[in-house]
Amino acid sequence: MSSLSTSLIKSQALMNAELQAKSIIDAWNLYSSAGADRARKVKGISVIHNYLIKEGAIPPPATYAIELGKNISEQKAGMAVRLYSDYPYPWRKAEGGPRDDFEKQALTYLRQHPEENNFSRLEKQDGRSLWRYGQSVRMEASCVACHDSDPNSPKRDWQVGDVRGVLAITQSLDSFTEKTNKSLQTTFVMLGGLSVLGLAGLTLVISRLRQTTRELEVRVTERTADLAQANTDLEKRNSLIRQVFGRYLSDEIVANLLDSPEGLKLGGERRRITILTSDLRGFTAISERSQPEEVITILNIYLEYMADVITQYQGTINEFMGDGILVLFGAPMPKEDDAAKAVACACAMQLAMTAVNERLQHLGFPQLDMGIGINTGLVILGNIGSQKRTKYGVVGSQVNLTYRIESYTTGGEVLISDETLKAAGSIVQLSGNRQVQPKGVKQPITVHQVYGISGDYNLFLSIEAEEFLPLSGIIPIQYALLEEKHISTTIYQGSIVELSAKGAKIRMENAPEVSPPPAQTNIKLKLLVPNIPPELQEDIYAKVFDKPVENGSFYIHFTAKPPAIQARLDAIYQSLKGAAQS
Repeated sequence: MSSLSTSLIKSQALMNAELQAKSIIDAWNLYSSAGADRARKVKGISVIHNYLIKEGAIPPPATYAIELGKNISEQKAGMAVRLYSDYPYPWRKAEGGPRDDFEKQALTYLRQHPEENNFSRLEKQDGRSLWRYGQSVRMEASCVACHDSDPNSPKRDWQVGDVRGVLAITQSLDSFTEKTNKSLQTTFVMLGGLSVLGLAGLTLVISRLRQTTRELEVRVTERTADLAQANTDLEKRNSLIRQVFGRYLSDEIVANLLDSPEGLKLGGERRRITILTSDLRGFTAISERSQPEEVITILNIYLEYMADVITQYQGTINEFMGDGILVLFGAPMPKEDDAAKAVACACAMQLAMTAVNERLQHLGFPQLDMGIGINTGLVILGNIGSQKRTKYGVVGSQVNLTYRIESYTTGGEVLISDETLKAAGSIVQLSGNRQVQPKGVKQPITVHQVYGISGDYNLFLSIEAEEFLPLSGIIPIQYALLEEKHISTTIYQGSIVELSAKGAKIRMENAPEVSPPPAQTNIKLKLLVPNIPPELQEDIYAKVFDKPVENGSFYIHFTAKPPAIQARLDAIYQSLKGAAQS
């Protein structure tokens, strides 16, 4: 019983120390990644050891861990926690190094035995039993970069994995020993007295032994339950970390960072991935006519649906750019069917716009149209930025080309490059292609219009033949060309002579002297109907498309129409359609 009690006390002390050390290191790591690292990126907040005397400052992770240990030592009777190193910073020389023989031996042993993570033993001090435990603290990549570049660092040649110091936990065993000794003393007294009484007292001795054994079993059971609860709490904490960071990064990236902290270091690699970018047509005009709160509500509804679809098809949302989304397929982990998943995701996003617009209509908000461009190519992928602010993203000409491809889309379209079509395979269904000359690209390229993807995905967009109906009378207009983000100062005159559900045919004035604008050109136009009310005098935005037409005319696809103008043009088109059917 004495041997069993001693072993149990040591086992409990070791488990207590291991659990305490793990909790402190977990709290240290959580503070470092979710607190200090993020605070360094916020203007006005500094991370410095003398933070108590500096306004707007917080402690570095190591200082936080040292003060956490002091706090535990002061509040928890019978336990002392200390973080020390034989390379303390100048302001910690008085208290930062090893203090006694155990702390020196722990540091030496853990450095000589890199495969071990802890060093412990039982000691007697002033008649007290103490369990001494040391947990190695190793240098991570981010720690090496910080210490080697800090002019105040006492050592600047650290390597990843080096033991920088030890987290020492000293725990008194007096309470455990006292309870066990009392039980044993009572048993010994009973044995001495009952030995005189002979066999008659043997039953009482056996009863006492059984009771003591049951008490030990109960203590072991309780301790096991405590450890199980501690493990559950740790799992909940990790789950919370994943949920918090999952709002800013994909689950896959968060998992990589938690499992491998080296993934936080700056740097990148060349990799062939598929890039998807989407943009709402005419959203700038909607924003100008709406209150800020309404704009945010519209965006949140749209992005909520799109984020769910992108997650379903395992895309990594790299960035929300206002009403645009940049999505990566093949990052952080590449897969063989990245291109096909990107095309399927684009089709699903366009199909989801029906639900988005139904919800917006129910709330009285304007309808949205989205264009999507997809490209596949070699990019630089990784952590980009500085030690103060880092972003996981991509750079390269293929990213720019993806944005150019998306700029050629109209509402409801999905355009892909040749490289994406080759990578996705024959399951991609096309409705046409066109030659375009993107800015910054020497030769024209072919982009393909997608209407669906077969195979396991089986997603298809609705294709409605656009019917242009002639007007009984023309609608005079004036228009100007948009060059990049600027509006040309040259104003042209013309008339709407045909109308469809989403577009119109424009006849130019002075046609022999003026050439039609090239296909894919964005234009801004205004109705010039006599005595037109103010609500019909707002600007309309459209894109020229390459539908064949006689000289002096061109076709446009509306990208943004004010609500009043949209209602008026819709009414005209429905009346033309009704007349044609009758």
